[in-house]
Amino acid sequence: MSRTDGLPDWHARIFSEGWQSSSGGTSPVREPATGAVLGEIGIADATDVDSAARGAAKAQAAWAALPFDQRAAVFRRAEQLLAERAAQFQRWNVREAGSIGPKADWELHATREQLSMCAALPMQAIGQIFPSSMPGRTNYWRRVPIGTVGVIAPWNFPLLLAMRSVAPALALGNAVLLKPDAQSAVIGGALIAQLFADAGLPAGVLHVLPGGPATGDAVVRHPLVHMISFTGSTAVGRTIGELCGRMLKKCALELGGNNAMVVLDDADIEAATSNGAWGAFLHQGQICMQAGRHLVHRSVAGAYARRLAERANQLHVGDPHAGPAHLGPIINEKQAARVEALVRGAVGEGARLLAGGSRDGLFFRPTVLGDVTAGMSVFADEIFGPVAPITVFDTDDEAVALVNSSPYGLAAAVHTRNVQRGVVIAHRLHTGMVHINDQPVNNEFHVPFGGMGSSGNGGRFGGPANLEEFTQTQWVSVMDSPIAYPF
Repeated sequence: MSRTDGLPDWHARIFSEGWQSSSGGTSPVREPATGAVLGEIGIADATDVDSAARGAAKAQAAWAALPFDQRAAVFRRAEQLLAERAAQFQRWNVREAGSIGPKADWELHATREQLSMCAALPMQAIGQIFPSSMPGRTNYWRRVPIGTVGVIAPWNFPLLLAMRSVAPALALGNAVLLKPDAQSAVIGGALIAQLFADAGLPAGVLHVLPGGPATGDAVVRHPLVHMISFTGSTAVGRTIGELCGRMLKKCALELGGNNAMVVLDDADIEAATSNGAWGAFLHQGQICMQAGRHLVHRSVAGAYARRLAERANQLHVGDPHAGPAHLGPIINEKQAARVEALVRGAVGEGARLLAGGSRDGLFFRPTVLGDVTAGMSVFADEIFGPVAPITVFDTDDEAVALVNSSPYGLAAAVHTRNVQRGVVIAHRLHTGMVHINDQPVNNEFHVPFGGMGSSGNGGRFGGPANLEEFTQTQWVSVMDSPIAYPF
């Protein structure tokens, strides 16, 4: 890796010592806000993946055999180092991923929580003893590491969404191949690699392999990679799921979403629009849990639309590295053009543009659309941009039907002054997460997280779910003395 703006010398050392090879070519580290090239990274190819997988297989058994307190100490140290290096992680999250400062701050804090939680994982109970109908037999059922876990992480929350799988997989005795997106390979890969190396993780247990689809495909297909943890689009997730199914390989898929923000007739409109703006516009809407559909009761739809548009018009869009901004840049031109096309298409189909709708390069104004119907693409598709489409409903049953009409089932929110009414609706929604009087973009490190339907295969991350996801089980029975059978 070449020297980059503000990149310490140890980064060059990481790449030269085999964290990632350049045999697959190179890719620029580009700042989306300015287009400036901050440096370049090498892209891992199938040869690099094979070398990493073989190295991980050699290192994993010794790592798993370490006493639990020694493994736990690595995560306590990593959390401490992350706190000490906060400014460096923040700078790269802002410049490389286009994050605004508060979003980068939150992501760092959430990642520290993940590491703290994972320091406790090695000391959890790893099995149970079951009774037997056969005298003298003891049945042990225990959790054991899977082996090597391939983690394919996205660019939008590159630090947290990598660490959400990397840390528990390592803590439970696995080796890891981490493939960060090439657009966020420093904050989502190199910095993580160095963090764990300095925290005392043995060499060979974690390998970072930046790259695109070809790199990810090589990780998925490698026979020495025993599980895939993927966070990304539903289309790619389906392909990974098919490959893993044919290979009888475990996979955890956390995929896209088209999340509904339901505003009932008795909602507090001021609070609801605050939640709606945050859920729709945070990180330029580039979040799988984004409030992508605003379903509002007809009696309050006008007030909701006016206030949400006012909030959108008050937000500042700009380079988050140059100064305070509410929204930074869309990650790349392809995505910015897609968002623009969805908005223009909606207006062409009859939606009303109430705020925003324009862009300057990768900077897209927060946008509010009224009169959106269920037949429009902006209603049906995951937007992944700062757009809030408003659709009107008349009854609770209609609201539920609109939410459940989407094949996605990641998150939803319901706003009402009658909490029990909100809970009743929540129980009818086909989504993995529902938040009453909040917005869909929520994450707590100790609570299992995941979606339904096209938003995932039931894979869960967080708290006790990590034990299930990143281990496999073994039954061992022990007889006090050998059994004498009739044969």
